[in-house]
Amino acid sequence: MSWVPILALAALAFLLAALALKLPRAGWTLFGSALLFGLAGYALQGSPGQPAAPRTPALKTDGTGELVVEARREFFPPNQLPARYVLIADAFARRGQYEDAASFLRNAVEENPDDAEAWLALGNALVEHADGQLTAPALYAYSRAEEVDPANPGAAYFVGLTLLRSGQPGRARAIWSDMLQNAPENAPWRSALEQRIERLDGLIGGKQAQ
Repeated sequence: MSWVPILALAALAFLLAALALKLPRAGWTLFGSALLFGLAGYALQGSPGQPAAPRTPALKTDGTGELVVEARREFFPPNQLPARYVLIADAFARRGQYEDAASFLRNAVEENPDDAEAWLALGNALVEHADGQLTAPALYAYSRAEEVDPANPGAAYFVGLTLLRSGQPGRARAIWSDMLQNAPENAPWRSALEQRIERLDGLIGGKQAQ
């Protein structure tokens, strides 16, 4: 097997990012370096001259990243597409690569500090990278999302979700209950939140009974 197809594929990936996805020039160096590191790693560990052989199935993620991305999108109109850096970050998040996702999301908020969805996605990526912990950087990202778009309850929802995951259902319920009281009657996420609060009440009641 020749290296020519591999180099051509790398060049095609760079052109796709630079032209089709309109990656800004400031990000060309970072993206190009990532491609070069990938090629260098393959040169050290790969064997392009070896004949093809059956490979073992790739490890699958637990699907958490996909669920987090889908949940975030519910707080934004479907016809309002995320910024290009957010789209790239979502691809990493779906594969469980939250540190890489956070790196692209930092570029997104640096390019547009008024992008509420980018701040919200950054908070989520930082929480997942910290194994579900509400770290100070994640809390800052959520607060910036709420500051940029006070009418969007996404930040409050995910803060409550993180508190629930860390064993604080009472605090999570208080935040979600406040969200529900201030939510428009036609909010698309209202019904799902009501059901989640109902299940949470059952969980809290069960713990109190014990």
